[in-house]
Amino acid sequence: MKLARSIEDIPFDKNSIVTVGTFDGVHLAHQKIIGKAVELAKRHNGRSVVVTFEPHPREVLNTASMDMKLLTTLQERQELCEQLGADWLVVIEFNKAFSQQSFRDFYVKYLIGGIGISVIVEGYDHHWGRNREGNIEALVQLGKEYAFEVVPIEQFRHNGIPVNSSMIRNELLNGSVEVGAGFLGRPYALLGKVVPGDRRGRSLGYPTANVELASHKKVLPKNGIYFVQIRIGESRYFGMASIGVRPTFYKDGKCILEVNIFDFSQNIYGFDLRIDFLQRLRDEWKFDSVDKLIQQMHRDEELSRELQYKYQSLA
Repeated sequence: MKLARSIEDIPFDKNSIVTVGTFDGVHLAHQKIIGKAVELAKRHNGRSVVVTFEPHPREVLNTASMDMKLLTTLQERQELCEQLGADWLVVIEFNKAFSQQSFRDFYVKYLIGGIGISVIVEGYDHHWGRNREGNIEALVQLGKEYAFEVVPIEQFRHNGIPVNSSMIRNELLNGSVEVGAGFLGRPYALLGKVVPGDRRGRSLGYPTANVELASHKKVLPKNGIYFVQIRIGESRYFGMASIGVRPTFYKDGKCILEVNIFDFSQNIYGFDLRIDFLQRLRDEWKFDSVDKLIQQMHRDEELSRELQYKYQSLA
């Protein structure tokens, strides 16, 4: 897949099957839309083009959303679009001046005259332009004027529930990582680098890797203990992750992410990790003593080892 950081970076080709959206999460509904564009591009012997925006429009348009957390970074969106078979990803900088364009001006300048369109694929509730004036009906009329086809995609449901990014964010913030994974079509993941910590886990019999997140814009699941998969390069391991302030030891602790990797003893300071959240084990608790904490950690490990066998058998 090729990446264009502006319209000028992609050559004009009228035989382009295009879809436009923020696509935060590239969840099941997004996958259906992008997959349809890829399918039509192959059928028409054309190219599939995914157009997205950076930063997220809500970060620019709504001051209340300045601290809005994302499901995917731009790099993750790029990787997921490539996995879906898209030929091009076009990233347009979203700012206030850009947001003031009308629906028609955007499509004529950027898509019809810039990229080229033979078919555009959009979700049923697609809205675009100043005051969200553009919709599927307006797009169909524009298609008649400029000779391109509009393919609307109906609302996508998983287990009878409509899939959208806001709902997935809320599930993660509530700790429901399994539910979130069902809507994403994959486990929710955080990326980060291993940094030095206070080495307390080692004294408890559970050495942990403290993880500094690659992006603080991403959703951090609710504080608690999780069964996770850890990826280091091409290698994969199971383990436990803790998100929280460690109330047994600190009164006003800083929220950190740390992972205990099963059957692993290598020095990985400075290494990049990917942590896939598979299942929530429990809330973060304050214990009356270190011994009680260690006893609970043993129980957490026992449950995680049982889950490890389950996930290995499904692989």
